[in-house]
Amino acid sequence: MLEPESQHNEKIWKIFIRKHWNIFVVLIVAALIAIIGAVLVFLWFVGEAQTTNLVPLTLGLWTMGHLLTFLFNVLFWELLIIGLPILVFIIAIYLLWWKKLPAEERAEYHQRHLFGKKSRGRDGGGAITFLINIGFIIKVYIDGNWNVPFATWTFDYLIYSYLLVLLWMAILFGIPLFIGGTLWLYRELKKTL
Repeated sequence: MLEPESQHNEKIWKIFIRKHWNIFVVLIVAALIAIIGAVLVFLWFVGEAQTTNLVPLTLGLWTMGHLLTFLFNVLFWELLIIGLPILVFIIAIYLLWWKKLPAEERAEYHQRHLFGKKSRGRDGGGAITFLINIGFIIKVYIDGNWNVPFATWTFDYLIYSYLLVLLWMAILFGIPLFIGGTLWLYRELKKTL
């Protein structure tokens, strides 16, 4: 009897993590550093955009030109400061680790779809966006800005409020996921020893 696809992929991930747990940890740490770095670059650019008058301080003075200028500039700096090091890291991992794996092992990972198959897209971001926006509404209420016109809000208030809500969500969901993932990884590694 054929195994369901989800069980099949779960087994290949377990095999991969058992054999290469150290590179798995390196990839997780690198992803966390990249996420933290991206947030820090974004915060740096928000401050710079205001001090250099690239964008107005209050949201009521923003135009579509300000928005697009801000987005293109922040994208440029994110790609330059975070994207290029990520690209170099991926190339280094590929050349220094992946290419040195035995050809049979690489072929097995490809054949068994370790990195997933192309599938129809799913809209999983809708729930996360909804929760973040609910959190933002709660923060605005707690701050006493419920009846304050948007035009008087500063750009800093909007950005830092959303980032604080993202931090709340990361703590609320991230800590249990981290604990569960660590326990699962420990249990899987213990089986192999």
